[in-house]
Amino acid sequence: MRTFWKTMNDIYEKTMLVIFVVALLIVVYAFYDTWYVFDHASDKSYLAYKPNKVNAGSIAAESPITEDMVAWITMDDTNIDYPIMQGIDNTVYLNLDPYGNYSLAGSIFLDSRNAADFTDPYSIIYGHHMEYGVMFGALDDYLDEAYLNSHKHGELLIGRTGSKSYDLDVFYAVLVDAKDEYVFDPDKYEELYTFLEAQEVDTSKKILCLSTCAGDASTTRTVVFAYIIEN
Repeated sequence: MRTFWKTMNDIYEKTMLVIFVVALLIVVYAFYDTWYVFDHASDKSYLAYKPNKVNAGSIAAESPITEDMVAWITMDDTNIDYPIMQGIDNTVYLNLDPYGNYSLAGSIFLDSRNAADFTDPYSIIYGHHMEYGVMFGALDDYLDEAYLNSHKHGELLIGRTGSKSYDLDVFYAVLVDAKDEYVFDPDKYEELYTFLEAQEVDTSKKILCLSTCAGDASTTRTVVFAYIIEN
């Protein structure tokens, strides 16, 4: 009988040890995965290939950023300083970085229905919501009116060479439902004007929308609207 209980006790101890080791490995992997995603999202190596306004029309030699790059966006005094990609649909750059490599952080990308040169009346740019203001996580701050009023300016460089540039003038930020077509359909900009009526929108100017998930709320989006202004 003692041998039986000793055997059972040994089996129990070994089982608990295996469970502990597996749990520890899961925790370690979770920490690694979080670090890996954040590390890729905060990678700034692409800044070496940012178009240079001084030498507009040229691009850094041997840029590894793919030919899908259509512009570059910078929002003053934020972490937003990224190449803008555009795929054949809006799923391509959800999990591809600007070099075309798989990345859970994805890229900042222009709606596939928009003109790549930002000549549409209304253009939409998407980006993942990352912690510490990385990627489009920085958009959260614009929901505070005081912050928005002190961070209105940005810049849009068009094309891989930045051959044309626009100023961005932020005028509104709000939480919306992901299914609001007047926000997320570039062709329904006239309905958007109605939505923004209280903001006294200048309909003679082109509008840019920056969109990201509102934290963990998968059906809610943080959107920031800005005028695209000719220099």
